Amino acid sequence: MVKFKKDSMSRVVAFGEIMLRLSTERHLRFSQSTAFSATYGGGEFNVSVSLANYGINAEFVTRLPENEIGFSALQEIRKMNVDSKNIIFGGERLGIYFLETGAGMRGSNVVYDRAQSSMATIQKGNIDWDIVLEGAEWFHWSGITSAISESAAEACLEAIKVAHKKGITISCDLNYRSKLWQYGKTPSEVMPEMLKYSNVILGDIDTAYFMLGIPKVNPNYQDEKTLPAQYDKLFELIPNLKVVATTLRYSVSASHQRIGGILYDGKVIYSADVKEVTPVVDRVGSGDAFMGGLIYGLLQYQNNNQRTLDFAVAACCLKHTIAGDYNLATLKEVENRIDGDGSALVSR
Repeated sequence: MVKFKKDSMSRVVAFGEIMLRLSTERHLRFSQSTAFSATYGGGEFNVSVSLANYGINAEFVTRLPENEIGFSALQEIRKMNVDSKNIIFGGERLGIYFLETGAGMRGSNVVYDRAQSSMATIQKGNIDWDIVLEGAEWFHWSGITSAISESAAEACLEAIKVAHKKGITISCDLNYRSKLWQYGKTPSEVMPEMLKYSNVILGDIDTAYFMLGIPKVNPNYQDEKTLPAQYDKLFELIPNLKVVATTLRYSVSASHQRIGGILYDGKVIYSADVKEVTPVVDRVGSGDAFMGGLIYGLLQYQNNNQRTLDFAVAACCLKHTIAGDYNLATLKEVENRIDGDGSALVSR
């Protein structure tokens, strides 16, 4: 059984970009919209919000523009009870993403407007990671930061190396976004060096193979006889890997998802029953909810990998019922979902 550092005040530091989210209302198409709902979101920040909701000391590190939009984003971070003390300012603009929310047979669509954002133009050396990571138990990053620009990838690698040197547990959500890898390098040229220090990885087996530059496979996640060998290849290529998890998502329609999960610790395959999630209120951020649940479970349920996986899947399912990027489900709500109370009765 893999052991992770734990205490009642575990400190988890996440690094990435927070963006302004402009989404269409009432499932309108972009061409129909005369107004957009303005909120905030971003993969690593979404994970931080989940952890803060569960009582973990969560800190988010990013770079914001020194203008009213950047200050508003900072206010949002603080509003979600996420530590912001090591956020830096610089650059010209906050990244934006536009979301057209699908329904039924029509899927959702995302358009990014984050080129030359404050995070995209961050440079190695802008953040003193020795100071930021002092006393932290966990550092979280994702493939999104590696994709937005070469300098952002270099800054993230700098943080990863410092975290590794300090003996801090490092997690990564692979988060492949084909629309973002536009700066002349492929994931297989960037990600292997970053992943080799990671201890916990969330992602599909085929995505992991692709990012590591090895021939892709078509895994059958229901076949627990062949899965270990396919996951073991990741353990061979990523020397510090301790746990790998995969979100199982079967999309019936934009309004109906089936969610399950796999966790492998190098010895045992753990699986979670697939849950029906319908109707879907907002799918965006559900993978981040899984990641937040995974980190929480590995910190708190150290002798129970099955409970950890069940917690991550339950958190992911609940996020589908919540509008916006963040999973605002409480610890009690997630635990009740695991323990069988899925009745959705009014709490009186």
